[in-house]
Amino acid sequence: MKTITVCTGKLHRVRVTQARLDYEGSITLDPVLMDAAGIMPYQLVHINSMANAVHWETYAIPGTADSGEVCLNGCPARLFQPGDQVIILSLEQMTRDEAMGLKPKVVLVDANNKIRELV
Repeated sequence: MKTITVCTGKLHRVRVTQARLDYEGSITLDPVLMDAAGIMPYQLVHINSMANAVHWETYAIPGTADSGEVCLNGCPARLFQPGDQVIILSLEQMTRDEAMGLKPKVVLVDANNKIRELV
């Protein structure tokens, strides 16, 4: 069965709250944001910087609920800085038939990474 990769969730213009170089890697996210965008723990995500167009791929790990946390860990801490706005995309493999009925979850946030709207 052939599959395609589709975007199933998006955290739009969340702000980086921390960048920790001394960590093994990943992005730590507020689990409330993860849930709203349909991002599973340890799922591969794409991170795109609004500041410098950098694109990074890593896995998401849950942080503290209701904290607004968006922390780049390890190597990407050199590319993303606190205050930077980023777009985080979650992708999944599915058949074309499954993708036809897909309704991606888009999460818009305020300046503190609190959910403002679900699109």
